[in-house]
Amino acid sequence: MTTERTAEWAERAVAEAEALAERAPGRLSPEQQVLERIERARRRKPRIRESRVTLAHGAGGKATRTLVEGIFVEAFRNPTLETLDDAAVLRPGVDRLALTTDSYVVSPLFFPGGDIGDLAVNGTVNDLAVSGARPLYLAAGFILEEGFPVSDLQRITASMAAAAQRAGVQVVTGDTKVVQRGKADGCYINTAGVGLLERPVTLGTTYVRPGDAVLVSGPIGDHGVTVMLARGELDLEADLVSDTAPLPGLVAALLDAAPGVRLLRDATRGGVATILNEVAQAAGMAVVVDEAAVPVRPAVTGACELLGIDPLYVACEGRFVAVVDGAQAQAAVAALRSHPLGEGASVIGHVAADPPGIVLLKTAFGGTRVVDMLVGDPLPRIC
Repeated sequence: MTTERTAEWAERAVAEAEALAERAPGRLSPEQQVLERIERARRRKPRIRESRVTLAHGAGGKATRTLVEGIFVEAFRNPTLETLDDAAVLRPGVDRLALTTDSYVVSPLFFPGGDIGDLAVNGTVNDLAVSGARPLYLAAGFILEEGFPVSDLQRITASMAAAAQRAGVQVVTGDTKVVQRGKADGCYINTAGVGLLERPVTLGTTYVRPGDAVLVSGPIGDHGVTVMLARGELDLEADLVSDTAPLPGLVAALLDAAPGVRLLRDATRGGVATILNEVAQAAGMAVVVDEAAVPVRPAVTGACELLGIDPLYVACEGRFVAVVDGAQAQAAVAALRSHPLGEGASVIGHVAADPPGIVLLKTAFGGTRVVDMLVGDPLPRIC
Protein backbone atom coordinates (compact mmCIF):
# COMPACT_ATOMS: atom_id res chain seq x y z
CA MET A 1 0.00 0.00 0.00
CA THR A 2 1.41 3.42 -0.95
CA THR A 3 1.66 6.39 1.40
CA GLU A 4 -1.00 8.27 -0.60
CA ARG A 5 -3.46 5.37 -0.36
CA THR A 6 -2.82 5.06 3.37
CA ALA A 7 -3.61 8.73 3.87
CA GLU A 8 -6.79 8.42 1.75
CA TRP A 9 -7.89 5.37 3.73
CA ALA A 10 -7.39 7.20 7.03
CA GLU A 11 -9.37 10.20 5.81
CA ARG A 12 -12.22 7.97 4.65
CA ALA A 13 -12.26 6.18 8.03
CA VAL A 14 -12.55 9.47 9.90
CA ALA A 15 -15.30 10.66 7.56
CA GLU A 16 -17.22 7.41 8.02
CA ALA A 17 -16.92 7.66 11.82
CA GLU A 18 -18.21 11.24 11.76
CA ALA A 19 -21.10 10.25 9.50
CA LEU A 20 -21.98 7.38 11.84
CA ALA A 21 -21.95 9.75 14.81
CA GLU A 22 -24.32 12.09 12.99
CA ARG A 23 -26.70 9.22 12.15
CA ALA A 24 -26.55 7.86 15.72
CA PRO A 25 -26.19 10.92 17.99
CA GLY A 26 -26.62 8.78 21.11
CA ARG A 27 -23.60 6.63 20.28
CA LEU A 28 -20.69 7.03 22.69
CA SER A 29 -17.40 8.39 21.36
CA PRO A 30 -14.31 6.14 21.73
CA GLU A 31 -13.17 8.26 24.70
CA GLN A 32 -16.59 7.96 26.36
CA GLN A 33 -16.57 4.21 25.79
CA VAL A 34 -13.23 3.90 27.58
CA LEU A 35 -14.47 5.99 30.53
CA GLU A 36 -17.66 3.92 30.70
CA ARG A 37 -15.60 0.72 30.73
CA ILE A 38 -13.49 2.07 33.61
CA GLU A 39 -16.62 3.01 35.55
CA ARG A 40 -18.17 -0.45 35.04
CA ALA A 41 -15.00 -2.09 36.35
CA ARG A 42 -15.01 0.13 39.43
CA ARG A 43 -18.63 -0.72 40.22
CA ARG A 44 -17.84 -4.42 40.49
CA LYS A 45 -17.69 -5.81 44.00
CA PRO A 46 -14.02 -6.03 45.15
CA ARG A 47 -12.73 -9.59 45.05
CA ILE A 48 -9.31 -10.90 46.02
CA ARG A 49 -8.00 -12.96 43.12
CA GLU A 50 -4.62 -13.84 44.65
CA SER A 51 -4.31 -16.84 46.95
CA ARG A 52 -1.59 -15.12 48.99
CA VAL A 53 -0.90 -11.58 50.16
CA THR A 54 1.67 -9.72 48.02
CA LEU A 55 3.71 -6.56 48.61
CA ALA A 56 1.35 -4.73 46.25
CA HIS A 57 -1.42 -5.22 48.83
CA GLY A 58 0.49 -2.85 51.12
CA ALA A 59 1.40 -0.17 48.56
CA GLY A 60 -1.73 1.96 48.99
CA GLY A 61 -3.11 1.53 45.47
CA LYS A 62 -5.67 -0.68 43.74
CA ALA A 63 -4.50 -3.89 45.41
CA THR A 64 -4.65 -2.30 48.87
CA ARG A 65 -8.16 -1.00 48.28
CA THR A 66 -9.31 -4.39 47.03
CA LEU A 67 -7.81 -6.06 50.11
CA VAL A 68 -9.41 -3.56 52.49
CA GLU A 69 -12.84 -3.60 50.88
CA GLY A 70 -12.91 -7.28 49.93
CA ILE A 71 -11.64 -8.64 53.27
CA PHE A 72 -11.80 -6.16 56.15
CA VAL A 73 -14.84 -4.05 55.26
CA GLU A 74 -16.69 -7.23 54.27
CA ALA A 75 -15.90 -8.82 57.64
CA PHE A 76 -16.43 -5.82 59.91
CA ARG A 77 -19.03 -3.87 57.92
CA ASN A 78 -20.64 -0.91 59.70
CA PRO A 79 -21.46 2.69 58.70
CA THR A 80 -18.47 4.19 60.52
CA LEU A 81 -15.95 1.84 58.92
CA GLU A 82 -17.43 2.06 55.42
CA THR A 83 -16.43 5.71 54.98
CA LEU A 84 -12.76 4.56 54.98
CA ASP A 85 -11.61 7.94 56.29
CA ASP A 86 -8.23 8.49 57.94
CA ALA A 87 -9.93 8.45 61.34
CA ALA A 88 -13.30 7.27 62.59
CA VAL A 89 -15.54 9.97 64.07
CA LEU A 90 -17.25 8.69 67.22
CA ARG A 91 -20.03 10.19 69.35
CA PRO A 92 -19.94 8.36 72.68
CA GLY A 93 -21.50 11.30 74.51
CA VAL A 94 -21.67 15.06 74.22
CA ASP A 95 -18.21 15.33 72.67
CA ARG A 96 -17.17 14.01 69.27
CA LEU A 97 -14.01 11.93 69.23
CA ALA A 98 -11.75 10.79 66.40
CA LEU A 99 -10.01 7.41 66.61
CA THR A 100 -7.30 6.07 64.29
CA THR A 101 -4.56 3.46 64.17
CA ASP A 102 -1.58 2.75 61.93
CA SER A 103 1.41 0.43 61.76
CA TYR A 104 4.97 1.31 60.74
CA VAL A 105 7.40 -1.09 59.09
CA VAL A 106 9.72 1.36 57.30
CA SER A 107 13.10 0.13 56.08
CA PRO A 108 15.63 1.45 56.96
CA LEU A 109 14.57 2.37 60.49
CA PHE A 110 16.67 5.56 60.38
CA PHE A 111 16.72 7.88 57.36
CA PRO A 112 17.58 11.53 56.61
CA GLY A 113 15.09 13.75 58.39
CA GLY A 114 13.55 11.12 60.62
CA ASP A 115 13.16 7.53 61.79
CA ILE A 116 10.46 4.98 62.51
CA GLY A 117 9.82 6.59 65.90
CA ASP A 118 8.80 10.09 64.86
CA LEU A 119 7.11 8.60 61.79
CA ALA A 120 4.88 6.51 64.08
CA VAL A 121 3.86 9.58 66.07
CA ASN A 122 3.46 12.00 63.17
CA GLY A 123 1.56 9.57 60.96
CA THR A 124 -1.10 8.88 63.57
CA VAL A 125 -1.30 12.50 64.74
CA ASN A 126 -1.78 13.61 61.13
CA ASP A 127 -4.60 11.13 60.53
CA LEU A 128 -6.41 12.75 63.46
CA ALA A 129 -5.61 16.28 62.30
CA VAL A 130 -7.02 15.83 58.79
CA SER A 131 -10.25 14.54 60.32
CA GLY A 132 -10.58 17.98 61.95
CA ALA A 133 -9.66 16.75 65.44
CA ARG A 134 -7.16 18.02 68.00
CA PRO A 135 -4.91 15.02 68.79
CA LEU A 136 -4.71 14.17 72.50
CA TYR A 137 -3.47 10.67 73.29
CA LEU A 138 -1.54 7.85 71.66
CA ALA A 139 -1.07 4.15 72.35
CA ALA A 140 2.12 2.48 71.12
CA GLY A 141 2.78 -1.19 70.45
CA PHE A 142 6.30 -2.50 69.68
CA ILE A 143 7.16 -5.75 67.95
CA LEU A 144 10.89 -6.29 68.48
CA GLU A 145 13.16 -8.87 66.94
CA GLU A 146 15.44 -10.96 69.15
CA GLY A 147 18.90 -9.37 69.06
CA PHE A 148 17.69 -5.83 68.28
CA PRO A 149 20.19 -3.30 69.76
CA VAL A 150 18.91 -1.67 72.93
CA SER A 151 20.68 1.55 71.90
CA ASP A 152 18.59 1.69 68.73
CA LEU A 153 15.41 1.15 70.76
CA GLN A 154 16.40 4.00 73.08
CA ARG A 155 17.06 6.21 70.08
CA ILE A 156 13.64 5.39 68.60
CA THR A 157 11.73 6.02 71.82
CA ALA A 158 13.58 9.31 72.39
CA SER A 159 12.56 10.35 68.88
CA MET A 160 8.95 9.38 69.61
CA ALA A 161 8.94 11.36 72.84
CA ALA A 162 10.27 14.47 71.08
CA ALA A 163 7.72 14.10 68.27
CA ALA A 164 4.88 13.67 70.76
CA GLN A 165 5.95 16.82 72.59
CA ARG A 166 6.02 18.80 69.32
CA ALA A 167 2.56 17.52 68.41
CA GLY A 168 1.10 18.19 71.86
CA VAL A 169 0.11 14.58 72.57
CA GLN A 170 0.95 12.01 75.24
CA VAL A 171 1.76 8.31 74.84
CA VAL A 172 -0.46 6.90 77.58
CA THR A 173 -0.47 3.13 77.04
CA GLY A 174 1.25 0.47 74.99
CA ASP A 175 2.44 -3.09 74.51
CA THR A 176 5.67 -4.92 73.69
CA LYS A 177 6.24 -8.26 71.99
CA VAL A 178 9.55 -9.94 71.15
CA VAL A 179 9.74 -12.44 68.28
CA GLN A 180 12.48 -14.80 67.15
CA ARG A 181 15.48 -13.55 65.24
CA GLY A 182 14.63 -12.96 61.58
CA LYS A 183 10.88 -12.56 62.18
CA ALA A 184 10.45 -8.77 62.47
CA ASP A 185 13.23 -6.94 60.62
CA GLY A 186 14.35 -5.26 63.84
CA CYS A 187 11.39 -3.21 64.99
CA TYR A 188 7.78 -2.66 63.95
CA ILE A 189 5.55 -0.08 65.67
CA ASN A 190 1.79 0.25 65.86
CA THR A 191 0.22 3.45 67.18
CA ALA A 192 -3.40 4.34 67.86
CA GLY A 193 -4.60 7.86 68.52
CA VAL A 194 -7.58 9.67 70.01
CA GLY A 195 -8.47 13.28 69.28
CA LEU A 196 -11.25 15.70 70.15
CA LEU A 197 -13.40 17.33 67.46
CA GLU A 198 -13.83 20.81 68.91
CA ARG A 199 -14.68 22.71 65.72
CA PRO A 200 -18.19 22.74 64.22
CA VAL A 201 -16.79 21.35 60.99
CA THR A 202 -17.65 18.14 59.16
CA LEU A 203 -15.27 16.92 56.48
CA GLY A 204 -15.69 14.24 53.84
CA THR A 205 -16.28 13.43 50.19
CA THR A 206 -20.03 13.98 50.70
CA TYR A 207 -19.40 17.73 50.77
CA VAL A 208 -17.23 17.98 47.63
CA ARG A 209 -18.80 20.11 44.87
CA PRO A 210 -17.96 21.03 41.25
CA GLY A 211 -15.89 24.22 41.23
CA ASP A 212 -14.05 23.37 44.45
CA ALA A 213 -10.30 23.94 44.43
CA VAL A 214 -7.78 21.16 45.11
CA LEU A 215 -4.68 22.11 47.09
CA VAL A 216 -1.54 20.43 48.36
CA SER A 217 0.20 21.82 51.43
CA GLY A 218 3.74 21.60 50.03
CA PRO A 219 6.19 19.80 47.72
CA ILE A 220 5.32 16.16 47.23
CA GLY A 221 7.37 12.96 47.18
CA ASP A 222 10.16 13.97 49.59
CA HIS A 223 9.60 11.14 52.04
CA GLY A 224 9.29 8.27 49.59
CA VAL A 225 12.35 9.23 47.57
CA THR A 226 14.42 9.92 50.71
CA VAL A 227 13.68 6.48 52.17
CA MET A 228 14.31 4.77 48.85
CA LEU A 229 17.73 6.41 48.50
CA ALA A 230 18.56 5.71 52.16
CA ARG A 231 18.42 1.98 51.46
CA GLY A 232 21.64 2.33 49.48
CA GLU A 233 20.44 -0.09 46.81
CA LEU A 234 20.67 2.54 44.06
CA ASP A 235 23.73 4.43 42.93
CA LEU A 236 21.96 7.76 43.37
CA GLU A 237 22.52 10.70 45.68
CA ALA A 238 20.25 13.65 46.36
CA ASP A 239 20.11 16.45 48.89
CA LEU A 240 16.78 15.37 50.34
CA VAL A 241 15.28 14.75 53.77
CA SER A 242 11.93 13.26 54.72
CA ASP A 243 9.05 15.68 55.17
CA THR A 244 7.79 13.83 58.27
CA ALA A 245 6.16 16.43 60.54
CA PRO A 246 3.08 16.94 62.75
CA LEU A 247 0.30 18.76 60.86
CA PRO A 248 -2.25 19.86 63.53
CA GLY A 249 -1.00 23.47 63.56
CA LEU A 250 -1.08 23.74 59.77
CA VAL A 251 -4.57 22.22 59.60
CA ALA A 252 -5.80 24.63 62.28
CA ALA A 253 -4.45 27.60 60.31
CA LEU A 254 -6.29 26.40 57.20
CA LEU A 255 -9.60 25.81 58.99
CA ASP A 256 -9.42 29.25 60.64
CA ALA A 257 -8.87 30.98 57.29
CA ALA A 258 -11.22 28.94 55.10
CA PRO A 259 -14.46 27.69 56.67
CA GLY A 260 -15.31 26.21 53.27
CA VAL A 261 -12.84 23.33 53.58
CA ARG A 262 -14.66 20.26 52.29
CA LEU A 263 -12.11 17.51 52.83
CA LEU A 264 -8.57 16.87 54.06
CA ARG A 265 -6.39 13.79 53.50
CA ASP A 266 -2.71 13.22 54.28
CA ALA A 267 -0.93 11.89 51.22
CA THR A 268 0.94 8.86 52.53
CA ARG A 269 0.99 5.47 50.77
CA GLY A 270 0.06 5.80 47.13
CA GLY A 271 0.77 9.54 47.17
CA VAL A 272 -1.37 12.40 45.95
CA ALA A 273 -2.66 10.46 42.93
CA THR A 274 -4.26 7.81 45.15
CA ILE A 275 -5.93 10.43 47.35
CA LEU A 276 -7.35 12.23 44.31
CA ASN A 277 -8.72 8.97 42.89
CA GLU A 278 -10.37 8.13 46.21
CA VAL A 279 -11.99 11.58 46.27
CA ALA A 280 -13.17 11.39 42.65
CA GLN A 281 -14.64 7.91 43.03
CA ALA A 282 -16.33 8.54 46.38
CA ALA A 283 -17.74 11.92 45.32
CA GLY A 284 -18.76 10.70 41.85
CA MET A 285 -17.02 13.67 40.22
CA ALA A 286 -13.88 14.47 38.25
CA VAL A 287 -10.68 15.95 39.62
CA VAL A 288 -8.74 17.96 37.03
CA VAL A 289 -5.08 18.60 37.89
CA ASP A 290 -2.63 21.01 36.27
CA GLU A 291 0.72 19.21 36.13
CA ALA A 292 2.66 22.49 36.06
CA ALA A 293 1.03 23.58 39.34
CA VAL A 294 2.05 20.48 41.33
CA PRO A 295 5.01 21.41 43.59
CA VAL A 296 7.86 18.90 43.30
CA ARG A 297 11.48 19.52 44.28
CA PRO A 298 14.01 19.17 41.44
CA ALA A 299 15.83 16.37 43.29
CA VAL A 300 12.59 14.39 43.58
CA THR A 301 11.75 14.99 39.92
CA GLY A 302 15.24 13.88 38.87
CA ALA A 303 15.19 10.69 40.95
CA CYS A 304 11.70 9.79 39.75
CA GLU A 305 12.65 10.32 36.10
CA LEU A 306 15.67 8.05 36.46
CA LEU A 307 13.55 5.34 38.08
CA GLY A 308 10.49 5.73 35.87
CA ILE A 309 8.22 6.70 38.79
CA ASP A 310 5.57 9.43 38.74
CA PRO A 311 6.00 11.78 41.76
CA LEU A 312 2.21 11.87 42.10
CA TYR A 313 2.34 8.27 43.41
CA VAL A 314 5.24 8.82 45.85
CA ALA A 315 4.40 8.98 49.56
CA CYS A 316 4.63 12.04 51.77
CA GLU A 317 4.56 12.13 55.58
CA GLY A 318 4.09 15.84 56.20
CA ARG A 319 1.78 16.93 53.39
CA PHE A 320 -1.97 16.87 52.91
CA VAL A 321 -4.46 17.30 50.10
CA ALA A 322 -7.32 19.74 50.70
CA VAL A 323 -10.55 20.31 48.78
CA VAL A 324 -11.79 23.84 49.43
CA ASP A 325 -14.66 26.02 48.23
CA GLY A 326 -13.25 27.60 45.06
CA ALA A 327 -14.10 31.10 46.28
CA GLN A 328 -11.84 30.58 49.31
CA ALA A 329 -8.87 29.02 47.48
CA GLN A 330 -6.59 32.04 47.66
CA ALA A 331 -7.34 32.65 51.35
CA ALA A 332 -6.57 28.98 52.00
CA VAL A 333 -3.23 29.11 50.17
CA ALA A 334 -2.25 32.32 51.96
CA ALA A 335 -3.00 30.73 55.35
CA LEU A 336 -0.97 27.63 54.50
CA ARG A 337 2.00 29.63 53.22
CA SER A 338 2.06 31.70 56.41
CA HIS A 339 2.92 28.53 58.36
CA PRO A 340 6.47 27.05 58.25
CA LEU A 341 5.13 23.65 57.14
CA GLY A 342 3.02 25.12 54.34
CA GLU A 343 5.41 27.47 52.57
CA GLY A 344 5.18 25.49 49.32
CA ALA A 345 1.38 25.17 49.29
CA SER A 346 -0.30 25.40 45.91
CA VAL A 347 -3.65 25.08 44.14
CA ILE A 348 -3.11 22.13 41.80
CA GLY A 349 -6.54 21.71 40.24
CA HIS A 350 -10.29 21.73 40.64
CA VAL A 351 -13.34 19.49 40.92
CA ALA A 352 -15.61 19.10 37.89
CA ALA A 353 -18.90 17.29 37.34
CA ASP A 354 -17.63 15.12 34.46
CA PRO A 355 -16.29 12.58 33.78
CA PRO A 356 -17.42 11.14 37.14
CA GLY A 357 -14.88 9.15 39.17
CA ILE A 358 -11.92 10.11 36.98
CA VAL A 359 -8.72 12.08 37.70
CA LEU A 360 -7.48 13.99 34.65
CA LEU A 361 -4.02 15.53 34.39
CA LYS A 362 -3.39 18.46 32.07
CA THR A 363 0.20 17.79 31.07
CA ALA A 364 2.98 20.30 30.52
CA PHE A 365 2.82 19.43 26.79
CA GLY A 366 -0.79 20.55 26.48
CA GLY A 367 -2.40 17.12 26.45
CA THR A 368 -4.63 15.38 28.97
CA ARG A 369 -4.26 11.91 30.47
CA VAL A 370 -6.10 9.81 33.04
CA VAL A 371 -4.31 9.37 36.37
CA ASP A 372 -5.47 6.01 37.67
CA MET A 373 -5.08 4.42 41.07
CA LEU A 374 -1.59 3.08 41.78
CA VAL A 375 -0.93 -0.39 40.37
CA GLY A 376 1.87 -2.51 41.83
CA ASP A 377 4.42 -1.53 44.46
CA PRO A 378 7.08 0.89 43.17
CA LEU A 379 8.33 1.93 46.63
CA PRO A 380 7.90 -0.82 49.25
CA ARG A 381 8.41 -0.23 52.97
CA ILE A 382 8.31 3.57 53.00
CA CYS A 383 6.19 3.91 56.16
